[in-house]
Amino acid sequence: MKIFTAYIEYDPDSQLYVGIIPGVQGAHSQGATLDELQHNLKEVLELCLEEDQDSLETLPRFVGLQQIEVS
Repeated sequence: MKIFTAYIEYDPDSQLYVGIIPGVQGAHSQGATLDELQHNLKEVLELCLEEDQDSLETLPRFVGLQQIEVS
């Protein structure tokens, strides 16, 4: 089992949650709820990894997020 970190935003225009998994090409999805988004991301992640098994060896390691304040 491998654990991945997703970056999630809420889009007020579409009223959807949008998520990406950094470092995995094509691993992005959306959902009306956070539960739906998690289900969709898991499904697309499994498909992406099935398509490219070698990518597991070279994935970047998620470190964190930073908030930057500008005036």
